[in-house]
Amino acid sequence: MAHTILTVIIIILAVDYIAERILDYLNSTYWSDTLPDELKGIYDAEKYKKSQAYLRVRQRFSILTDSISLLVMLLMLLLGGFAWLDQVVRGWTAHPILMALCFFGILGLAADLLSTPFSVYSTFVIEERFGFNKTTPRTFILDKLKGWLLGAILGGGILSLVVWLYLSTGNLFWILTWAAISLFSVFMTMFYSSLIVPLFNKQTPLAEGGLRDAIEQFAAKVRFRLDNIFVIDGSKRSGKANAYFSGLGAKKRIVLYDTLITDHTVDELVAVLAHEVGHYKKKHTRTGIFLSVIQTGLMLFVMSLFIGNPLLSQALGADQGSFHMGILAFGILYSPISMILGLGINYLSRKHEYEADRFAGVHFDARSLQEALKKLSVNNLSNLRPHPAYVFVYYSHPPVLKRLQALEGIKSAVGGRQSTI
Repeated sequence: MAHTILTVIIIILAVDYIAERILDYLNSTYWSDTLPDELKGIYDAEKYKKSQAYLRVRQRFSILTDSISLLVMLLMLLLGGFAWLDQVVRGWTAHPILMALCFFGILGLAADLLSTPFSVYSTFVIEERFGFNKTTPRTFILDKLKGWLLGAILGGGILSLVVWLYLSTGNLFWILTWAAISLFSVFMTMFYSSLIVPLFNKQTPLAEGGLRDAIEQFAAKVRFRLDNIFVIDGSKRSGKANAYFSGLGAKKRIVLYDTLITDHTVDELVAVLAHEVGHYKKKHTRTGIFLSVIQTGLMLFVMSLFIGNPLLSQALGADQGSFHMGILAFGILYSPISMILGLGINYLSRKHEYEADRFAGVHFDARSLQEALKKLSVNNLSNLRPHPAYVFVYYSHPPVLKRLQALEGIKSAVGGRQSTI
């Protein structure tokens, strides 16, 4: 039976890899060095050719890294690497929590060290070649060290709690773990920008001036209380631009990348912010948290049905059952369910993006949001013609061309500009 489980694990890994390559191929069939008619007025010929080159390089690099990851995983499974590590940590301690911490700590560190050369190449060769990289070696190293520290503190703390609950509460394990992880998720949603982000980036309140006045005027118009508008030094690492909304209640905040402010007009920036406010007004943030909690609960319930079975550990070559080996095997076996749930989450996310775009178009200006989306796409060398199957599986946002078309309909419906700032 353990051999059958191992076979299923290998099949899942192989099918996942093959499916990714098929989707990559389908997506690449939509690429062309000739500027398509539907993109004229967004890309110029040379910039579009550069975007296609960027997509090809990123895809080849992704295939390489995914192939190496699959190879390493198969070698660990077939040669008993996980079982060997299990024996090593058992020689250090018999305490289940310490064993789990050592086991996953070593695996995480090894995986990160293995991926580091590829991260270096991605950042300092590929992104540099296409003009995006702003990361210095010092920043790269500090990010790594901070990431390890956070992983040890947060990851180690959560893992310790989960193992303790498993050992202490029996059948109540999944319910109590669900409650604990849900509370942590809500806490991180509220305080991520104020506690975690400052470890990596500097956030400063948006300075007084025309942009802040325009944002506050719009917020007042749609009755959105906004006390926290921050600018983040995204240019510290990349030339790509973005904006995001985080937090709940009094802790909500809008964060604009400094690169976004540099490249866009005031109206375009307010339109981007209006989109983010739309997410809040439409309760997308709360919906996302709720769905995440439900998804976590489902996963933990299914896990509780299998985690105590020693066959999971034996499938990875271990002589005896353990929580850390069992959860590793379960994580792989559960991945098809997770993927199916992810398809639904992505579909809903794309729907939410359309709704937030509509909010911005109706309550501010569809044309300004269109222009902002065009600039973001061109500056980030985005793929504006992805294959529908690729979008269905991977995209949490609709393709930009679809969003532009939807906004065109909003312009017609509301008669153009809705606000003057």
